[in-house]
Amino acid sequence: MARRSAVTDGHQPAGVDGAGPSEHALGPADDPWEAASGRRPRRGGRPARGGRWGGSGGRWWVWLGRAVLWALIIVIVVNGVRAPFERFTAKDTSSGGGSGASASGFPTTAAGAFALQFANVYLNYDPRTADARAQQLQAFVPDGASAQFGWNNVGQLQVQSVQVAGVDVRDTDNAIVTVLAGAQGKWFRLAVPVYSKNGAMVVSARPALLPPPAKAGLPQAGVRDRDGALETELASVMAAFFPAYAHGDQAALQRFSDGPPIRGLADTVTFVQVREVIAPKGPVDSRTVTVTVGWQMPAPGGAAGGELDQTYDLSMVKKNGTWYVHDIRGTAQPNAS
Repeated sequence: MARRSAVTDGHQPAGVDGAGPSEHALGPADDPWEAASGRRPRRGGRPARGGRWGGSGGRWWVWLGRAVLWALIIVIVVNGVRAPFERFTAKDTSSGGGSGASASGFPTTAAGAFALQFANVYLNYDPRTADARAQQLQAFVPDGASAQFGWNNVGQLQVQSVQVAGVDVRDTDNAIVTVLAGAQGKWFRLAVPVYSKNGAMVVSARPALLPPPAKAGLPQAGVRDRDGALETELASVMAAFFPAYAHGDQAALQRFSDGPPIRGLADTVTFVQVREVIAPKGPVDSRTVTVTVGWQMPAPGGAAGGELDQTYDLSMVKKNGTWYVHDIRGTAQPNAS
């Protein structure tokens, strides 16, 4: 039997006689994009002239769907990459690259360190080392400033202690760094003007000496409503507890403790005496008491060391008739003794 040609006359798709691929050959495993594009007609679809899939609207929707899908993928990828980057840069900016930027953006921490280094040079002068001082100052002072930045090359000054006391930010680029310094037995403050721009800094003007902080007056010291009976009871407890605390004897400290482990001072001092126990009236099973203890401090060469009286706050709890130390810390209770 003669085989019919697979070429159609334009009114019938190829393969209708079963010799070529029929429209029923398209199954789930075929590419749906090819099916939609017209390379192979869908089940029940009408072919266009020349055997191609009729109607460009179907292909237009396919490509539009692809474009939307890829746009969505790009947005997700970009946001996924950008989010951690923005968090990293925001953290870096807020800290000023480790500079501790203030709300205005001025790098307060870096400016404080810069002013501290400057003060160590500025507050130390000696005619014998004047040239070295002038050279060191060049790293801090503006170009064209006097070599000694206000010093007349006479006399000597040697600073013993310099610390940053605060930073007063004036605007984005300017601040006054206050340095607390001690020299020749006297304390004073030094106001250092610092200009900062793009990470670079300079002392923008000559510093100014200011008086040290004023001494505050404490409120009336002492506990008005004291529990004398508890103070007497706890005196013997404290007389046994503090020698163990001085040694750092964990076995002994554990017998006194009712909280986190107490480490002790590991024989850095020698216990002398419990000077005073102050217990305010309060609950029968818990109390915070203030204890003053005398320590003998170490001395070189085995010589007798001096004694220092120091004051502690102890949180005490009572269990089965016995008082235990829950916590020991420095006190904030005013005392002038």
